Amino acid sequence: MKREEFGLYRDYGLLIDGQWRGASDGGVREVIDPCNEQILGFIPSALEVDLDAALASAQKGLQVWRAVSPWERSRTLRRAADLVRARAQDIGRLMSAETGKPLVQAVGETNDAADQFEWYAGETQRIYGQTIESRLPEVRMQVRYEPVGVVAAFSAWNFPALLPSRKIAAALAAGCSIIVKPASEAPGSCMAVVQALIEAGVPPGVINLVTGDSSLISEYLVRSPIVAKVSLTGSTGIGQRMLKLAADGIKRVSMELGGHAPVLVFDDVDVQDVAEQCARFKYRNCGQVCASPSRFYVHASIYDAFCQRFAEVARSLKVGPGLDPDTAVGPMANRRGLNHAHDLIADAVQRGARLLTGGERPAHLSGTQGYYLAPTVLADVPGEAKIMQLEPFGPVAPIASFETFDQAITLANSTPYGLASYLFTRSLKTATLASEAIHAGMVGINELAIASAEMPFGGVGASGMGREGGSLGIRDYLEAKFIKTRL
Repeated sequence: MKREEFGLYRDYGLLIDGQWRGASDGGVREVIDPCNEQILGFIPSALEVDLDAALASAQKGLQVWRAVSPWERSRTLRRAADLVRARAQDIGRLMSAETGKPLVQAVGETNDAADQFEWYAGETQRIYGQTIESRLPEVRMQVRYEPVGVVAAFSAWNFPALLPSRKIAAALAAGCSIIVKPASEAPGSCMAVVQALIEAGVPPGVINLVTGDSSLISEYLVRSPIVAKVSLTGSTGIGQRMLKLAADGIKRVSMELGGHAPVLVFDDVDVQDVAEQCARFKYRNCGQVCASPSRFYVHASIYDAFCQRFAEVARSLKVGPGLDPDTAVGPMANRRGLNHAHDLIADAVQRGARLLTGGERPAHLSGTQGYYLAPTVLADVPGEAKIMQLEPFGPVAPIASFETFDQAITLANSTPYGLASYLFTRSLKTATLASEAIHAGMVGINELAIASAEMPFGGVGASGMGREGGSLGIRDYLEAKFIKTRL
């Protein structure tokens, strides 16, 4: 297939040694528009020979980039941030076409991706070593930090610009080279960000991008002795398989995996305000957010009022294509996710949950194509329902009640996940004790927007290991070297 026939991706492809190109055999994969189930375009399907070329390019790029001064790396990352921001509308439209994400959210995500490069432009100048005082006057001891090496980074489709940018920015700031594999469902916005990095002055080979069969690419790259570190954003199941592969080569790993964030609403809040906040945030990106509030536990004294207001807000949200300016909730990204959501809803209702709203395709979209599901609210959901144990990753909100503080904490910690959690209360004592007792890497107190470039993002338990963002994010891309000198 000729590059001009790639449709939406005609200017991109595989990026190897600074050049966009097709797969060696011309093989491609189609990308589907979730709003109408039509083909948006085609991306290359890399072969092992293409992956070998990317690995060789990254190995060469590492030697070039690690020798570049932190101040020059910083200037390059800042130029990239400026370029991404300048192109936010175009990148956002590309992202919305691929994911169905409302355009305002897609543009916002693109600017968040730019923030990653701006943040790490500062962090690369602050890779501080350490001097250790010796026991002997003729001995000097120090610790210096060096880039870990070539990074293989695998990203998910739900935030297709932000998630790879977190990895790319940290790796480049540390002096590493990187091979990034964006999600096949939505590769375009990552490609556009990488193009901005090229134009900002990142040398050939320092960043490489491959697309195609995820299983082939992940296994081949992780097994390669050239790769020193693996970074993944994906499901817990994929993370487990990747960890096993990385263990054979004793690779450094950081993994942001699944989540099933509890929300504890205590009895001293403004229930109408909190219910509206929770409902509007829950359906952002159609609920396809690893840190999305996804299990709501509300004190029994305000439970009915909370459910009623939550359902009212859910019903008010306009569902439609992401490029429609009136759309608040777009389609789900794929048929697989839509089927999963329907299965969870049916299971919960069968076990006694009440369907307050949603549960099916919006009436105004009947007879059309696309992976649409109306914002759904389930009340009185029992703990044994699958939706209380499995990550829903869709526009479905299960709500249950609690009576005591201890019961609330037990419910919050009732899954193996530990990414994000949230609580609402006016009591400093309750907020402090609850935030300390909840098993999670991140806690939002009276706040649902907890992701930004300056904060460490990551989880515990089945939600992964390591942190991305903030001053901690660069550490996973650095190796500490101890040097002892006798004068």
